Amino acid sequence: MLEHKTSQVFMLMMFASLTWAEDAPTMDHSKMNHGDMKMQEAEVPEKKALPMDHSKMNHAEKSGAMDHSKMNHATMNHTEMSMQGSDVPENARDPHAYSDGETLHSLPFYHNDSHNLYSLVVDRLESVTTTGNAAMTYDLQAWAGQTYNRALIRAECGMQNGKLENARTELLWAHAITPYWDSHLGVRYDSGSGHNRGWLALGVQGLAPYWLYTEATFYVNEQGRVSFRTELEYDVLITQRLILQPRIEANFYSKNDTAHSVGNGLSNIEVGMRLRYEFRREFAPYIGVEWASVVGNTANYARANGNTVDETRFVAGIHLWF
Repeated sequence: MLEHKTSQVFMLMMFASLTWAEDAPTMDHSKMNHGDMKMQEAEVPEKKALPMDHSKMNHAEKSGAMDHSKMNHATMNHTEMSMQGSDVPENARDPHAYSDGETLHSLPFYHNDSHNLYSLVVDRLESVTTTGNAAMTYDLQAWAGQTYNRALIRAECGMQNGKLENARTELLWAHAITPYWDSHLGVRYDSGSGHNRGWLALGVQGLAPYWLYTEATFYVNEQGRVSFRTELEYDVLITQRLILQPRIEANFYSKNDTAHSVGNGLSNIEVGMRLRYEFRREFAPYIGVEWASVVGNTANYARANGNTVDETRFVAGIHLWF
């Protein structure tokens, strides 16, 4: 009896549901304006962030940060690490690797070095004024050859009262050993005051890191004397045309040379600053000041001959090349 009544109730519920579905209005999706449909914010439950347990978080793994305690600093390549949040421009040169990893073998013309080239660089052609005295000085280089092997002439001389004093002329074979360095082998000839002397020359010339121009040469003459000369120059760009150039030159000798009034050890040193303006890269007048001094036994020779030991020089000249 109970089962019969239950079945009747179930049949009545099914009939009512079918009747409601037939009477309910249908939705016309072709006329729906989805742009007018708005999501009711009250109907969307707010998501609440769960508190983060920082004590259990491994920051090195989550953020990809470097664990410096586990890094192999000996094998780390700093040039491949990007500089984040710095003012260093993109592709900036590393002063410690200023050749950007280039070698002679990787340069484009290494296997086709057949072009003949030449150049003349007059680094200094200047008037030198000291107390009650005036002189002229030139310092130049001329070379001809190909990219990796050249014939090089270097000459430096001071002229006073129309006479050459302490003229130095070198004829060298210059061979490229790196993209920024040449080795030199040749001869040097001294003339002017005292007896003329010949030397065998061996040295290097080029750009050191931070673009420091460098000459360093050893000399040996027939008397067994050994000499060393170094010259350093650096261009400080105040503007693209106005350039300040510090310069230093020093000479060393192994033995006294009475004929040339040169003592052993450090013989003389020159330190100067020149300010030039490049109307063109190939032509730049300049002015400057220089301090020159002789030391050691060379200073003793100078005093014996009635010459000054140190002096301040004012210079004005032209720097040019082609």
